Amino acid sequence: MLECVVNVSEGTRTDLVQAVAASAGEALIDLHSDPWHNRSVLTLAGPEVVEAARAVASSAVELLHLSEHSGAHPRLGVVDVVPFAPILDAPAAAGAVELSEATRERDRFARWAARALCLPCFLYGPERSLPELRKGAFRTIAPDTGPRRPHPSAGAACVGARGPLVAYNLWLEGGDSRLAKAIARSIRRPGLRALGLDLGGRAQVSCNVVDPALVGIGAVYDEVRRRAAVERPELVGLLPSWVLEAEPRRRWAELGLSEDRTIEARLQGGAAASRRQAPAGRELRRGEGADGQGR
Repeated sequence: MLECVVNVSEGTRTDLVQAVAASAGEALIDLHSDPWHNRSVLTLAGPEVVEAARAVASSAVELLHLSEHSGAHPRLGVVDVVPFAPILDAPAAAGAVELSEATRERDRFARWAARALCLPCFLYGPERSLPELRKGAFRTIAPDTGPRRPHPSAGAACVGARGPLVAYNLWLEGGDSRLAKAIARSIRRPGLRALGLDLGGRAQVSCNVVDPALVGIGAVYDEVRRRAAVERPELVGLLPSWVLEAEPRRRWAELGLSEDRTIEARLQGGAAASRRQAPAGRELRRGEGADGQGR
C-alpha cells in the first residue's frame, strides 16, 4: 500500500483548504494547515490513493493562484510536492526501501498532470533529492514532463518517490531565530534535514527526518533541547507506528506523539473520524501549526 502526502500552497484561507481537501474523499486520513508557512499537508492513503492525489491536484490548480501566495515555505507551485511512499510495517533504512511501485505511480502522476493540467513536473527520488530539485528547477534542471515554462497560475509540481519521512518541528522559547538557524546547522546529518526559521518573531527548528530508521524522533528533540529551551514540539501529518514504538511510551507526551497520529491508526479507525481539519468558515490564526520542509 502507498501513501501520498500532497503539499498544497495554501494555509490561511480555510474555505479553499477545505474545498481542496474534500476532493480527496475517503482517501484523506490527515490534514495539517499552517498560516505562517501558508501551506497545507494532505496525507492520502488507501485503495483510491492515486485517484485522490489526482483529484487534489486538479482542485488546487483550479482554485489556487501562485501570485496570491506568500509565506515562509519555499514553493514551486500550488501543488508543490506530491510524494508517493510505501507504507512499511517494520523499520528499514532509507537505502533499503523498495520504491518500484512508488516510482511507477510517481511517473504516472507526472505524465497525467502534464497532459491533464498542463503542469510542468519535476521528478525526485532515487535520481535526486527534493532540496537539489528546488535549487535547480527551471535553471539547471528542466521539467521531466509537461511545458518547459511554469504554468501561469499554478507554477510547477515536484513529484517524488521516497521512503518513510517524518516532518517534526520544534518551537523554541525566546524567539531567537539566529539560535534556531545555528541549531539547525549543527544537527543536520545523514537522515536528518533541518532549517532554522523566524516565523513572525517566533523561532522554529523545522526538521525532516528522511531516514527514521537511522534517526529517532526522541534523538532530534534531545539534540535541540540540549542547545535551547523548547517551547513545544509539533508533528506535521502522521508517522508510521514503528517510528512511534521506537520511542519509550513514557516520552510520547513530551515528544508530542500519540498512537492516533500513526498512519496505521487512521487507516484502521476510519479516515472521517480521525482527520485533523481546521473548522470551516474561518481563517487560521498565525501560530496554529507549522509545516515541514516539503514532505
